[in-house]
Amino acid sequence: GRYTVVKGIISPVGDAYKKKGLIPAYHRVIMAELATKNSKWVEVDTWESLQKEWKETLKVLRYLCCDHTDLQNCHVPATTPSLFCLGNKVRLSQKKKSKRAGEVEVKKFKTVPKVKLLCGADLLESFAVPNLWKSEDITQIVANYGLICVTRAGNDAQKFIYESDVLWKHRSNIHVVNEWITNDISSTKIRRALRRGQSIRYLVPDLVQEYIEKHNLYSSESEDRNAGVILAPLQRNTAEAKT
Repeated sequence: GRYTVVKGIISPVGDAYKKKGLIPAYHRVIMAELATKNSKWVEVDTWESLQKEWKETLKVLRYLCCDHTDLQNCHVPATTPSLFCLGNKVRLSQKKKSKRAGEVEVKKFKTVPKVKLLCGADLLESFAVPNLWKSEDITQIVANYGLICVTRAGNDAQKFIYESDVLWKHRSNIHVVNEWITNDISSTKIRRALRRGQSIRYLVPDLVQEYIEKHNLYSSESEDRNAGVILAPLQRNTAEAKT
C-alpha cells in the first residue's frame, strides 16, 4: 500500500463546541478510552477535550504534530510513509517509558510519520456550510495534512471533491475509502435508541454500554443540552466575517 498506518488517535471535542445534545467531555473521553481499551493501535488524546475554548480542527492537527517533535528527528531511510490517522483525530504518540526511570524511548520509523484527518463523507460535505469552516483552514488541512474519507450511503464524496476547487486542487491528498460492506450504525441512532429505552447491545462495546447505563447518559434531558445555542464555529466565524 501507499502508507503504513502506525497509530490512530481519537480526540473528543471540548464542551465549548456547544453542539446540541453534546454530553460533558469527561464522559465522552472515558467512553472512548473504554472502547479502545484493548486496541493495540488506537488511543485517546484528551488535549482538545480539556480546552476551555473550542479549538479549530487545524489547531488540533498542529498541536498533535508539535507535541511530538522528537519524531521529526528520526534520521532513518525513507521507504513507505508511515501514517497516523486522526480519526477525529490523530496524534503522533511515540514516547514510551523505558525500563530506566527518567528515560524516554523513542520509537523509530523508516520515515517521518504524517498526520491525516480521518473523517466521514458528511464532514467533507460540511466544508460547504457557510461560516462553519474558515476557507484558509480547509486549504491548509487538505494541502498540509490530507484527508482519509470513508464513504457512507447517500454521500458522494468524489462528486463533492469534483465540485470544490480547493478539494479538487489537492485531490491527490484526499483518500476516499469506499465502504463496500455497509455499516449503518451511527451515534445519532444509538442516542435515539437510548432515549426510547431500546437496547444498544452489540452496537457499542459492553464496557461502554455499562458506563452509559450507570451514568444514565443520553436521555431526553441531555438531548436538549445546548438547545438554542449557536455552534461555536458558526459564532466565531460569523463574527470574524463581520469585522
